[in-house]
Amino acid sequence: MESNALSISCAGLTLNNPTMLASGIMGYSTESFQRIANSGAGAVVTKSVGIQPRVGYVNPTVVQAESGIINAMGLPNPGITIFSEEIKFSKMILRVPLVVSIFGYSAEDYAEVAKKASEAGADAIELNVSCPHVKQTGAEIGQSPKLLSEVVQQVKIATNKPLIVKLSPNVTDITILAQAAIEAGADALTVINTLKAIAIDVETQTPILGNIKGGLSGAAIKPVALRCVYDIADQFKIPIIGCGGIKNWRDAVEFFLAGASIVQIGTAVADNIEVFQSITKGIENYLRKKNARSVKDIVGLAHRK
Repeated sequence: MESNALSISCAGLTLNNPTMLASGIMGYSTESFQRIANSGAGAVVTKSVGIQPRVGYVNPTVVQAESGIINAMGLPNPGITIFSEEIKFSKMILRVPLVVSIFGYSAEDYAEVAKKASEAGADAIELNVSCPHVKQTGAEIGQSPKLLSEVVQQVKIATNKPLIVKLSPNVTDITILAQAAIEAGADALTVINTLKAIAIDVETQTPILGNIKGGLSGAAIKPVALRCVYDIADQFKIPIIGCGGIKNWRDAVEFFLAGASIVQIGTAVADNIEVFQSITKGIENYLRKKNARSVKDIVGLAHRK
């Protein structure tokens, strides 16, 4: 097999292998990004950043669930002005693409953050329009084709960097939101963000999370994420980044077969930071077994009639 079988070009980005760190897992420091890159990730996506610093929610912000975790962090971040300096520093050190995840309360907010992140050196912008536990940000925008379209259009004007839109599964038909993002100019879609969820303590008889509701991630959501990727790939020709419950190479291959070109790994990283290496090794062995020259050769094969 060719040595570059795992490398992939997607939506203006070139990765040595088809894995990314998902947003929301590691912190905002160059050191944490470098740890992930050294562990084998093909690219790094930052935690979401907005215009102003944000403290986030009171504890508890994370609770263990069956085959996953529920979190309601509240998008704590240092603000784009401060974070821009970290982006600049990271770009001097990192040898993999740095994708900056951004959020806002309006199309203008998103555009301003995207512009500053791009000027600081971000390789691409990922729009968090699908956070399920912060009002007036992701959830509302990510569930409205009209609002989503406005945000994507404004950000496209503000930056010439590749624009990735992270879609919410908390909708009736995700393909409607995908179409809105594509028609507005999205270069790629990340599919999906977390599912809205809740956990209750039977002893205190109250919700466990400080914010009451949160977002479910981990292995439990993989079948939903896989279905969303499949549905979008069935209707549209756009690069898809699969995200949701990927913990091993088999999971990653399922997403490729469903139509994704790259996968993001999040919750599994918390258990094992070396997960990127084991996944890419498994993908490479699978491609060899199937006599495939590259990941592109297997993308979307599950759609064969």
